[in-house]
Amino acid sequence: MSRAPSTSKPLAGRTLFITGASRGIGLAIALRAARDGANVAIAAKTVTPHPNLAGTIFSAAEAVESAGGAALPIQLDIRDANGIEAGVAAAAAHFGGIDICVNNASAINLSSSPDIDAKRFDLLQQINVRGTFLVSRACVPFLRRSRNPHILTLSPPLQLEASWFASHLAYTISKFGMSMVVLGMAEELRLAGIACNALWPRTTVATAAVENMLGGEGVMRRSRKPEIVADAAYAIFNRDARRYTGRFVLDEDVLREEGRRSFAEYQVDPTQSLEPDLFVAKA
Repeated sequence: MSRAPSTSKPLAGRTLFITGASRGIGLAIALRAARDGANVAIAAKTVTPHPNLAGTIFSAAEAVESAGGAALPIQLDIRDANGIEAGVAAAAAHFGGIDICVNNASAINLSSSPDIDAKRFDLLQQINVRGTFLVSRACVPFLRRSRNPHILTLSPPLQLEASWFASHLAYTISKFGMSMVVLGMAEELRLAGIACNALWPRTTVATAAVENMLGGEGVMRRSRKPEIVADAAYAIFNRDARRYTGRFVLDEDVLREEGRRSFAEYQVDPTQSLEPDLFVAKA
């Protein structure tokens, strides 16, 4: 199992299994953990450079190692149940266990109900809900052996606003389905001491999904950098799993609890007003 962490680098020697970690928020979380000397299983689909999306599992692994961590690139499509079991087992065997599971991989499609076809509807549910459930479940046997085990899912608070469903019903169902997995597993695994929490950004985050799906360059300039979510995730990983579970939190609120008061460093363009993310009530 992983070695005892130092007080200055609490994730040193701990192992994270992160889906969708080849780019964006997943990679930012991996790099933040790597700065402590953590082990990171990079579980994602991309193995060759994509013409429109930066990053592969191999470039992410190189970045993790350059940041001070150890990396294991794993090609994984989280629609593949057998592949999930094999990937989790491979990570546990390689690093001697798993301490933290991060469900970051997610599909997005903001089509209206009349416009989305059955195939794309199914894809959202298979990746977002089913994938989150299967990855979390596969990690549980290994998390039971960890000192401070966490499952963290990138999904929104369970506040059921009708307008969020009306705007893009299929996608909203899938994201709230991820949060329902958190809600159920948090209670199911409470006695085992495995924390299950959901983390969501208060504002849009400068990722390929935002640029391609949520408004292009204009929204990117009104976004924060992925590092704000990574720093919030890092804070959660270092909280007591037996006491901090079943929470649905926003990145900014987590960092305020850590004593942060200014978030200007995370803004892509400090001259722009920030864009609230989906599923976050506008002030």
